Amino acid sequence: MTRALPPSDLAPLTRPMSRRAFAGGAMVALTLGLTACGTVNRPLGHHLDPDGGFGDATRNNIAFHTGELQYGEILGERFANEVPTTINFAFNSATLDENARAILRQQARFIRHFPEVRFSVYGHTDLVGSQAYNQRLGLRRARAAVNYLVSQGIDRSRLEALVSLGETQPIVATQERELRNRRTVTEVTGFVQSHPMVLDGEYARIIYRAYTGAGED
Repeated sequence: MTRALPPSDLAPLTRPMSRRAFAGGAMVALTLGLTACGTVNRPLGHHLDPDGGFGDATRNNIAFHTGELQYGEILGERFANEVPTTINFAFNSATLDENARAILRQQARFIRHFPEVRFSVYGHTDLVGSQAYNQRLGLRRARAAVNYLVSQGIDRSRLEALVSLGETQPIVATQERELRNRRTVTEVTGFVQSHPMVLDGEYARIIYRAYTGAGED
C-alpha cells in the first residue's frame, strides 16, 4: 500500500525553484556535458589555436578581414613563382658562391619593388653534425643571405634572419651530405605597418603592382 506524503514532505517538491538554484543546476549540467565531450576548461575557439598562442586566433582573424593575411599569401605565391627563393651552400660553409649571389640579386630587385613588404630568410643545414652546431650554421647562412640583400639596397628592418635546422625540414631525408638540404629560403612574412599604403589598407594595389625582371644579371 502506498503511503501518501504529508504536506510538509510535498512542499520541497512543489516549491518553485529559485533563480540561483536553477542557475547552479544549469551550470552543473553544462559542466558535465562539457566534461563528457572532453572540452572542459577549454576556451571557445581553442581548436583554432591548438598551441596556446594567446591572441593568435584574433590576430589572424583581423589580418584576414583587413586583407593582410590574404594578400600576404598571394604575394608570397607570386614571389615564389617569379623569383628563385632558395640558394644552396657548400658543405659546412656559409659562404655565398656566385650562383647564390645571382639569385639574391634577383630577390633584391623584387623586394625593392615592394617597399611595403617584409621578408624572412630561413637557414637550413643537412643532417651531418650535431644539432647545436647545425643551428649556428643555419643562422650564419641566413645572416649571410640577409647581409647580401642589404648590400643590394634592401632596408635591414624589412628583413629577418631565422634558423630552421635541416633535421626539421630536410628536402631529402638522408643522414649523408646533401646539397639540397644546405640552403636558405626567402619568404614573404607580412607588411611594414608604418607604410602609408598599408595604413590605408591598399593591399591589392601592393600585391598586383607590375614587376619586371628587366636588367637581370
